[in-house]
Amino acid sequence: MGQFYSSAGTSPELNYLQQWPPGSQIGGRSSPMALPSTEQNDEGLLDLEDFTFSLPDECLASIFRFLNSGDRKSCSLVCKRWFQVEGQSRHRLSLNAQDEILPFLPSLFARFDSVKKLSLRCNRKISGINDNALILVSIRCRNLTRIKLSGRFQLTDMGIATFASNCKTLKKFSCSSCALGANSINALLKHCSTLEELSLKGLRGVIAGTEPIVPGAAAASLKSILLKDLVDGLSLIPLIMGSKNLKALKIIRCQGNWDDLFQLFGHGNAMASLIEVHIERIQVSDCGVSAISNCLNLEILHLIKVWDCSNFGLACIAEHCKKIRKLHIDGWRINRIGDEGLMAIAKQCLDLQELVLIGVNPTCLSLSLLASNCVNLERLALCGSRVGDEEIACIAEKCKSLKKLCIKGCPISNVGIESLAWGCPNLAKIKVKKCRGVTGEIKEWLVEKRTSLSVNWDVEEIDHLDASSSDTGSAREVAVLEPRLMETGVEAPVAGDGRLTILKTTLGVLAGRSLMACTFGRWSNSPDSSSSI
Repeated sequence: MGQFYSSAGTSPELNYLQQWPPGSQIGGRSSPMALPSTEQNDEGLLDLEDFTFSLPDECLASIFRFLNSGDRKSCSLVCKRWFQVEGQSRHRLSLNAQDEILPFLPSLFARFDSVKKLSLRCNRKISGINDNALILVSIRCRNLTRIKLSGRFQLTDMGIATFASNCKTLKKFSCSSCALGANSINALLKHCSTLEELSLKGLRGVIAGTEPIVPGAAAASLKSILLKDLVDGLSLIPLIMGSKNLKALKIIRCQGNWDDLFQLFGHGNAMASLIEVHIERIQVSDCGVSAISNCLNLEILHLIKVWDCSNFGLACIAEHCKKIRKLHIDGWRINRIGDEGLMAIAKQCLDLQELVLIGVNPTCLSLSLLASNCVNLERLALCGSRVGDEEIACIAEKCKSLKKLCIKGCPISNVGIESLAWGCPNLAKIKVKKCRGVTGEIKEWLVEKRTSLSVNWDVEEIDHLDASSSDTGSAREVAVLEPRLMETGVEAPVAGDGRLTILKTTLGVLAGRSLMACTFGRWSNSPDSSSSI
């Protein structure tokens, strides 16, 4: 494939290859690979045979899929064939979509002509792409199934409508921090009849007084809706109620009284297909939470910082939603949810597998009932709670099926940890963070007693962690094709209403730190977890 010049009959490269027979030690490891055959032609050039020529393009593309983004780019520089195969086999692409990227798009998509998942990001301080760029993307990427727009893009209703008409096979649409309005969303839903997932975050164009947003042609295909940081999220109620096969609904930091939405659940068998509900920092009372119980097939429920929810609303959920497998509750330390609500869950939701309690104070009374009735409880997290050694001992004694346990910011001591050495026979992983009464010596003792147990400890870093105002999240690397055009924007939260501001000030520690992200940084990778773009 390549050629090297030889001036004296034998080139230095050939001498090097001859000194490297198969099976010799290279870098401390034996190399069993056969060397390429070498021959010199009449002009003194050394020919090296490329054994990958015998591989079909499909096989070479399959090999590239096992490589990370950096290695793929390195392989694409080996030869023209690898360059072509690598580009044609790349299905996922992420670009820094500043406005000056437009001249580069034709050449980019001429190389990457099989892209199915596209992410267009731009720093919110910089102007992003306009209608011309988005339409060009829709023309070049006919097989596009997923797109994510994040940034201050200069898009109009006409541009979105043209894009949607060209990408009718789109299955997932995510938009963040854009100025899209009701007309744009309606145009998307009108043309994309196969759309399954819709994510709208911080849209500045969705305001009160605009026309209602309806599911259109996607009424039968929509399965997941995420609404986050919307000023007038209530204008999307017709979209939610019109999605006949909706399975997942997530509403996060959206203004308005959402009791109006949830009270429609159950009317005429509405939302019967709903499996997952995630509500976070929105105005919902017990009336709205109890209305969610009309979703009889509900399996996953997240109640995060819903300050008006109490034991009554949780008891209504437990009475009707008996299929719940995952329950996450962040009570925000206001003691409106406690033993009464948890005991109702323990009595009715016997299939519970995962329970996360943040700012909730269970006692041995509710914990023992959960352990006795919910025999499939495998994952338990207690964060920012007044759980002590007595409660940990109760868990160790009665939770026979428990496999993963997380304890964070609880007033426990070494005595409580010692009880875990003899209990929870199926425990495989334990995480202890910011528990001041626990010392590092008990960790070594626990590992010695249970050698198969995976222990995650940060006792020595307590002071350092408490000094920080927020947890640091991990980020996945994305392909950087044009270094000067690639940059990941940072999404800023939208301020809530007055009541939320007061609670944030009073409970600043919890408001500024994401306990949920830290608790389930790894558990979210389980097969039962919902996917994201």
